[in-house]
Order: sequence, then structure tokens, then C-alpha cells
Amino acid sequence: MTDTNKTTNQQWGGRFSEPVDAFVARFTASVEFDQRMAKQDIQGSIAHATMLAKVGVLTDEERDQIIQGLTEIEQEIARGEFEWSVELEDVHMNIEARLTQKIGITGKKLHTGRSRNDQVATDIRLYMRDEIDFLLEEVTRLQQGILSLAERNTDTIMPGFTHLQTAQPVTFGHHLMAWYEMAQRDYERLADCRKRVNILPLGAAALAGTTYPIDRFMTADLLGFERPTYNSLDSVSDRDFAIEFTAAASVTMMHLSRWAEELVMWTSAQFNFIFLPDRFCTGSSIMPQKKNPDVPELVRGKTGRVYGHLMGLLTLMKSQCLAYNKDNQEDKEPLFDTVDTLRGSLRAFADMIPAIEARKEHMYEAARRGFSTATDLADYLVRKGVAFRDAHEIVGKAVGFGVKEGRDLAEMTLEELKGFGDMIEQDVFEVLTLEGSVAARDHIGGTAPAQVKAAIERAKSELAAR
Repeated sequence: MTDTNKTTNQQWGGRFSEPVDAFVARFTASVEFDQRMAKQDIQGSIAHATMLAKVGVLTDEERDQIIQGLTEIEQEIARGEFEWSVELEDVHMNIEARLTQKIGITGKKLHTGRSRNDQVATDIRLYMRDEIDFLLEEVTRLQQGILSLAERNTDTIMPGFTHLQTAQPVTFGHHLMAWYEMAQRDYERLADCRKRVNILPLGAAALAGTTYPIDRFMTADLLGFERPTYNSLDSVSDRDFAIEFTAAASVTMMHLSRWAEELVMWTSAQFNFIFLPDRFCTGSSIMPQKKNPDVPELVRGKTGRVYGHLMGLLTLMKSQCLAYNKDNQEDKEPLFDTVDTLRGSLRAFADMIPAIEARKEHMYEAARRGFSTATDLADYLVRKGVAFRDAHEIVGKAVGFGVKEGRDLAEMTLEELKGFGDMIEQDVFEVLTLEGSVAARDHIGGTAPAQVKAAIERAKSELAAR
């Protein structure tokens, strides 16, 4: 039976005439999930104490006591020896209570000139900055893996698709470099998001700033922030950066999901375009022959939860008046799960992609089917003086004939092709080959192996510049 009269140990309890109900204490506590920001909370507190001593609010001795105590607490947490208390609500109060327990009344002075409102906003930004830096490294590692696979397949011919129908021949390397470009935009979005994360809210206090002579620029410099925020109300209630990060994560997950869809198809017996190493797959409990591409399937499935977190954060903020509201405690779990999901998904793909092997003969054979050089024939006719719309109709009739006969354009005789247009000559077969088709698109962004190699070299230079 729940003891509703149990006393809680909040450090803000002076105004209250009775203890908070034990269930309410548990219901409103966040320490079970926000303790992952302990490192950042301690970093922020050390910087805050250092600044308070500089402006004369703390003595140097008090500053040193606080920093030593916080350093020891960080070590306790790292060793798994720190005892977290739900009664103390959150990571901030737990650490502050332990500090006071260790160094006495000086510990109670740490909170001078700040509120939990600006403290948590600072912790989240410090945490997000660290995570974004790690995610940028993982995106870079993913791009390196893509380049490695693309470099081995600059002239591996495969069908390009529109509407999932054979369209024109491309190379596997060219297809992979499309993935690289998508990942490049993901990198740029995360890097741009980091700029708005890297602003210091500490010093805004509860909502209106503080009467103490604090030096917010000093604190920002100590913590590596670009600058302090400019409005105290906005400082404590802004979660745009969290929404923006989750939006960027959603786009990245969407890209990974699209790649996952292709990998799932390509590993199927119907396509058989690639070999995925066994370590990225699982089997069936009933069908011995099965080899399931579980890693890409799971990433594809996890995309939805990140989308959900984005919608959840947008909904969380949509009706909030300025400034801070308890609603904002609900920002952390979706944000943390987004970080964890994106971390895991990027790691899985960064490990998996360079290990993929192309089944070149199957790709080539697939490109031979579906009249993938039809556009090349139309372009050939245009160069012979035929208007493009007329060329389009001529080739359409030739394709119709090929469908009826069960033969590709390159398998027809010259006489059969001339039956659709007298201007067709022997040189037509140069453009009807898959190799000729791919090589002909020799411009920046095109499919020619030379252009793919050039794209890979440009990409390597971009990554080296990081």
C-alpha cells in the first residue's frame, strides 16, 4: 500500500506546509532519465562557481571547495557508486545535495545567481553539443564507408530506376555517390543545428535574470559556448534547438530508411544485386534457407519512432506561454531516444556498407532487361536530325516490337531497326551497349566512370578538410 504521507526531501520545500505526496514525487521526478546529463551538469556548475568567484560572490576558497567536491562526485558517478534519489527529483538536485553532504554549507552557495530553469537549459545544450559532435563523426565514418564501396564499383553497371521500373543504365558507384550526397546534407544540417545549440542560457535564472553581478560572457567562454543568450525569458523556455535537432535526425533517418529499402530489395533472390555479410543478418526459426537483412529492416522501422519524437516535441511546445513550464520536462526522453536511435542506426550502416559486395553479373544482366538504352537511341536519332518528339515515337515503336519479340534493342538486327527509321546506321550499336550508354553521360554529375571517380576524389577532399 502506498504511503501518501511519506516526507520528501526537496530543497525548495520552505514555502510548503505539507510534504509532497509520494506518488506525485515519483510522477514529477526526472532523475531516472536525466541523470545521463550528470557530466554536463557538473561542467556547468564548475564554470558557474568559477565565474561567481571572479565577480566576488564566492571566495576563492569556496570555489575550490566546490570544484573539488564536484570533481569527486563526477568520479563517484563514473564508478557507479553514486546513489540517485527520486525524492531529490532530478540530476541537478541530486548532485547539489551530494555536494552539500560532502563540503557542508559551501555547497548550498553553488546555486547563487541561477535557477534550475537556466541550469537544465544549459545542461541540455551541453549534452546536445557533445552528442552532435559524436554524430558528425559517425556521419563522416558512414561517408567514408560509402566512398570505399563506390570506389570498388565505379564501372559496375546496374539498372537505374524510376517508379521502380528500369529506366537507364547507371553504375553502382554512381548510385552510391547519390547516397553520399544525401549524407553530406545530413552532415551540414547537424553542423548548422550545432550553431544554435551552442548558445549559453545560464544567467537567465528563473526567467528574469539575477541581481548578482554575474559575467555571462566569462561563463560562456569557460564552457566553450559562442556567446550567451540575449533574452532571459526566451533563454529558459526555448526548445527550438531540440526540435531542430530532431527534425535533422528525422531527415537523416529518412535517408537511412530509403537506403535500407534498397538493401532489402537488393539482397532478395528476385534482385540478387548484393551480398550482405552474415554478421548483419539473421535466420528464420522455421525456414532453414532464410537469411534476413535484419539490420536495414530494423533501421527502416526505427525511422518512425524518430518522426514520432519530432511530432511530440512540436506538440509539447505549441501551447506554452513564456517562460518555463513543467511541460518541458517531457522534452528529454524523446530527445534522448532520438539521439540513441540515430547513434545506433548510423553505427550500423557505417559498419555494414563498406562490407557489402556487389554481385556484378546479376546487376549487369538486370540492366540488359527493360530496354534501358531506349533514351540513348532517341538521343542518337536527334543527333541524326530527327525532332525529339518524333524520335520518342520511333523508339517507342521499336520497344513495342522488342516486347513482342522478347528481345532488347541491342539484340535487334540493323535491318529491323532501320524499319523504324531510315537514318539508323551501323553506328547505332555503339549507343545501345550498356557500357556506351553509361560512358556517354560524361559531364559533372553524370554516370561515366570517369565522372564517378572525379566525384569520389572531390568527396575525399571534402572529408579531409574536416
